[in-house]
Amino acid sequence: MRNRLLTLIAFAFIALSLSGGAQAADQADGKLKAVASFSILGDMVKNVGGDRVEVSTLVGPNGDAHLFSPTPADAKMLAGADIFFVNGLGFEGWMERLENASGFTGALVVTSGGVMPITMEEDDHHHEAEAADERGHVEHEAAEDHDADQIADPHAWQNLYNGEIYVRNIRDGLIAVDPEGKETYEANAETYLAAIEAEDKAVRAAIAKLPESRRKIITSHDAFGYFGNAYGLEIIAPTASTESEASAQDVAKIIRQIREEHIPAVFLENVTDRRLLDRIASETGAKVGGTLYSDALSDKDGPAPTYLDMFKHNVGALTAALSS
Repeated sequence: MRNRLLTLIAFAFIALSLSGGAQAADQADGKLKAVASFSILGDMVKNVGGDRVEVSTLVGPNGDAHLFSPTPADAKMLAGADIFFVNGLGFEGWMERLENASGFTGALVVTSGGVMPITMEEDDHHHEAEAADERGHVEHEAAEDHDADQIADPHAWQNLYNGEIYVRNIRDGLIAVDPEGKETYEANAETYLAAIEAEDKAVRAAIAKLPESRRKIITSHDAFGYFGNAYGLEIIAPTASTESEASAQDVAKIIRQIREEHIPAVFLENVTDRRLLDRIASETGAKVGGTLYSDALSDKDGPAPTYLDMFKHNVGALTAALSS
C-alpha cells in the first residue's frame, strides 16, 4: 500500500506539470473536463453535460470499483480535471488517496448527497427495509449512528428515485463550475429526469406482474438492496462485497434457504466470478437466470451500455427467469 501511494505521488508531479497544457486545450475547445469514478456515474454525467463536457471514467465498463487500484495515469487524468464526480457512501475506498496523490484542485461532487442510505449488516448481508415508502426511500438516521456491525450500502443508484437525486447533484455541480452552461445543464437534466421517471414506472409495472411467491433471488454480492426495497424483491447474497469471499457457513446457509423457501433463480453479476453461484445452482436446482449489471455498465456493444439500458436489461432478465 505504501509503495503504491509513493508511486502515485511521484507520477502526480508529472501530471501536475502537464495539467496546465491540458487545461489550456480545454479552454480552447470550450469543454469542461470532468472525471467520473465509475461507468454508471460517467453515463449520468454525459447525459447532463452534453456537448459542453468531456467525460472520462476511472473504472470503466465491466470494471469492479471495489477492487480498483489507481494508476499514475489515473492521477494524471484527475490532475487535469475541472470537476470530479464520485458516488460516496464508502463506495470508492481509494478516492481520497487518488485525489491527494494527483494534486486535484477542481470541484468534488458527491452525487449521492441527499440520499437516505439503507444499511447492510457486515456478517449476515441482509438489508434494512423498515419504513420504506412506495419508492423504496428508507427513512432512518444516518448510517454512522447505527451499531458498529452495520455499514451504509453504497449502491444507491439501483433505485431510480435515487438516480434522480444523482442527476440533480450532477446538474448543480456542473452549473457551479460552468455558470454559462446553466440553461444547457438544466434542459439536459429535465429531459434525463423524465426518462428516468418513465423507466421507474416501467420497472414497477414489470415486477408487479410476477407472482409474489417468486419474488426472491440470489445474486453474487450484495448490490441490489435498494432495488429490492424499491421494487418489491427479496434479494439474498453470499457476500457483502466483491472484495470478500463467502464462507462455507454462508454458502451452506444460502443453500438451505433456497431449498426451504423454493427460491427459483440465482443471478450472476458482470463484475463477479461465476463459480460460486454455479455451485449453488448445481446443488439446489435453482435456475441460473442470467447476468445482472450492478456496479458497472457493459461495453457499448453489450446489453447495458447506459444507466437506463442497465435497468431494462436487468428487469428483462429477472422477469424472464421468475415468471416461469
